[in-house]
Amino acid sequence: MSDEEWERFLRESVTGVADAPREPSARARGVAARLREQPAAPAGWRTYAPARPRRRTGWYVAGLLVTVVLLVMALVPERVVALFGGERPGAQPMAAETGRPERAPAAEPAARPTLDEPFRGSPAARWASGAAGITVPAAGATGWMSTAQVARALDQSRAFLVASGLDPAVLRGERPEKAIALINPHQEDVRAYLRTAFRAPGEANDPLLLFSRFRTSQARLVGDVIKTRGRLTYQEGERGALQVTADVTFVYPVTPAAPGSDEVVRTIVRREVVMSWDDPDKVITEPGTFSLVSYKLDMTNGGCGPRTGYFTPAFGTDRPTGATGAEVDPYDRSAPIDQRTRTEEDECGTASRS
Repeated sequence: MSDEEWERFLRESVTGVADAPREPSARARGVAARLREQPAAPAGWRTYAPARPRRRTGWYVAGLLVTVVLLVMALVPERVVALFGGERPGAQPMAAETGRPERAPAAEPAARPTLDEPFRGSPAARWASGAAGITVPAAGATGWMSTAQVARALDQSRAFLVASGLDPAVLRGERPEKAIALINPHQEDVRAYLRTAFRAPGEANDPLLLFSRFRTSQARLVGDVIKTRGRLTYQEGERGALQVTADVTFVYPVTPAAPGSDEVVRTIVRREVVMSWDDPDKVITEPGTFSLVSYKLDMTNGGCGPRTGYFTPAFGTDRPTGATGAEVDPYDRSAPIDQRTRTEEDECGTASRS
């Protein structure tokens, strides 16, 4: 050992090492013994001791499932309701039709209509009701009419559709006086048609070409809601007239007139009516009336055989069981009505859905 190490050893032997463990004094040992013998102090009344976390895997799984269900209901509520056979009252309504659709509406879950849900299982469940389903375009000056005059003519054109296809009295078979009042009384061919149509309806003089009517002794409407979908368009016609074209589908839920019946079927009617709002300086007309240019009809479950002037939907055993013509989709509005108009041979053909 060197002289320096020996000197350090002697010095630390007297003073001690700074970090060397020290034995507690007799007093400290006594205090520690008393504390070990005393019971634990009670918890304070405002203190909080957090519980030891426990695993709750079951609750986590249940919460995840609820979240998924709520997400599905938010994105496609109609599918969830359809699983339970409902009419999808919360389903989002279809946007207004502003142009010809590219395809037919998507297929709906098969479901039988009821008195409480007459549009159940039908694309019409998401259509607007009454006049709200007939889209009117923005007005612009056309032909001899100013913008304001075009707007008024468009409103009156829709009023004609309401008076001819939605008026409750007309649907019960009464004469459509309000609708007729909007037609130019100086059109001799139309006046002859109207005179004959209600007195002696036939193939060429069928009032159903323009007006919806049911014989109350045979069928009655279910509720007071009629679903509609369609639009008005306009352009300049002959001699500077405003020519308005209406292409609208009406869906009428009906039940047998006999009391106590719960059977519900739907009569689906599509009409295309072309109206000419003529310049009174060039055509003999009356203010607030239009001239009929053309009118076409395509209907499903409105009756077959001789014309009676009324829709006669088939119920129960009277419903046709065999196809006599091509199958058609009455809700398909993707083609002009000219391409859908049925011939006399297949007018009672099979509808792919109702």
